[in-house]
Amino acid sequence: MASSSLISTVNGYENYIQVHGIDEQVMDAMAEAARVAILTEKDVEYGLKVSARSKELTEQFIFQSTGGTPWDLEKYSFQNKISYEILDKYYGILLLEAQNKVVDSAFQYLENKREPKERFYMPRRNQFLKIGLTQALQGMIDDKYDILCVSLVPGAGKTTVEKMFHALVAGWFPRDFSLFYSHSGDITRMYYDGVYDIVTNAEEYTWNEIFPDLSVTSTNAKMEQFNVGKYKSFPSVQCTSVGSKNAGKVRASKFLLVDDMIGGIEEAMNPIILDKLWDKYAVDARQRKIQDTDGKNCKEIHIATRWSVHDVIGRIQNMYEGNPRVKVIAVPDVDPVTGESNFEYEFSGFTKEFFEDQQLLMDDISYRCLYKQEPIEREGLLFPEDKIRRYLNLPHGEPEIVTGQCDTKGKGTDYFVLPVLQKYGEDYYCVDCVCDNTADYEMQYENAANVLANNKVQECEFERNAGGDRVAMEVNKRVEKKGWICNITDTPTETNKEARIFQCSNWILQHVIFKDPSLYKPNEPYGVMMSLLKRYSVSGKKQLDDVPDVFSNFALRVTNGNNVAKVEAAVNPFRRY
Repeated sequence: MASSSLISTVNGYENYIQVHGIDEQVMDAMAEAARVAILTEKDVEYGLKVSARSKELTEQFIFQSTGGTPWDLEKYSFQNKISYEILDKYYGILLLEAQNKVVDSAFQYLENKREPKERFYMPRRNQFLKIGLTQALQGMIDDKYDILCVSLVPGAGKTTVEKMFHALVAGWFPRDFSLFYSHSGDITRMYYDGVYDIVTNAEEYTWNEIFPDLSVTSTNAKMEQFNVGKYKSFPSVQCTSVGSKNAGKVRASKFLLVDDMIGGIEEAMNPIILDKLWDKYAVDARQRKIQDTDGKNCKEIHIATRWSVHDVIGRIQNMYEGNPRVKVIAVPDVDPVTGESNFEYEFSGFTKEFFEDQQLLMDDISYRCLYKQEPIEREGLLFPEDKIRRYLNLPHGEPEIVTGQCDTKGKGTDYFVLPVLQKYGEDYYCVDCVCDNTADYEMQYENAANVLANNKVQECEFERNAGGDRVAMEVNKRVEKKGWICNITDTPTETNKEARIFQCSNWILQHVIFKDPSLYKPNEPYGVMMSLLKRYSVSGKKQLDDVPDVFSNFALRVTNGNNVAKVEAAVNPFRRY
């Protein structure tokens, strides 16, 4: 525990700052206090609090002096080949924290020899902190979590950050060993080479500065294993793949790192393969776990593209639902609120325009798995692509009626959905729609009024639930202002959505015809509507059901209209002729 004199001294530094502000003298003193607390008095917890404060003071001093961050100053330093003593002091604090298992500082220090544009972590750091990835890895080190599941867009760097983390774990816990497990031997080989390079390449990485008393003591490239420090029953870093004979060959005491057990969409669509992969994880990979040298259970980190709700991460989430020691990070391509990219790194990042272009070239299901972190429930799909009717051109002549159906937006992520349909014979062609989840009610009213007036819709029914009667009234006002008259009505709907959607699904598939995919873009309202329709499953959880619900209400409305009783003349058997 830190001595009272040291604590009093640190408090005195804070009093000095209150009076005189931040100067190099007090920064140096605070950094030295952190070293004394950790190295001399062996109070790591208090020492890290002081080091965090020391780091904060240095950052503030650099900003006051240059108007930028330490990272800005470092980039300028490399570009102009100028060294700054303040940066050396800053990295001295990072080194102290890195040696005491602070993940963020260790990631920063590990690459400080590299040219800024060649670094992995710093250009991505702000985004990794924003999405909570760095904090989650810290939580694994601090024993806050037992399992961490991560799914990010392709190319986000999730496997590379795992390599850096694994290299640090080998140094932080030299008496323990960790295992990397993936679907392919090619992947495990690349991973092995990457971790080994971080640990041994002193020209690029500073691993040997963080761990000056450790080195690689044995390697087996064929088995994709190497050991750090003293001999132990299993090497520090081990790699193996699905299908390898792992009994007695590999073990994990600190971390089991499972990376993309599913090789692609073909495997994800096959429930038999998914069951086999789960067995490989549960019966093979997980059985490699033993307790660490401190008697604590081995932890797990899962990194994967979420192809299916029945993949390993999906099943783990179901099994441990509500467990605070299981952390899940799933980040889509763009922020759903701002529309901005979640992965616009300083170098080699992804813009929202990049994602829009990718979406145009991919089928909707694959895009949502890869870029939205929305695994698809392929079992129980009510509206699969191969059963949906499509049109390239409308039939000749005028439609019998142009009608609409509206499902108003409730709270949260609900969608405001209003499809416009033209009737030809027994079929209804869906020609336009509103489909968005904006919370701007005025925009909802305007969008709905525009789609009704522009398509000359003759009648439209609004769902009365969740204030739909008020929405209907507001939309009607705006339609009339646009010079069109539409018979707008509102009606209450039954509460059992699932049963209603299932009941009407066959009629929708038989009688509603949608645009060919070539006639709309995935990110347009029509494309969003079709995506939500195709993804609805009878066996899925927490689904967005607004689109199938609005079409089920439409189906009930038009079929009930056809069920009016007819009066016909009949022979009265009791009447005499």
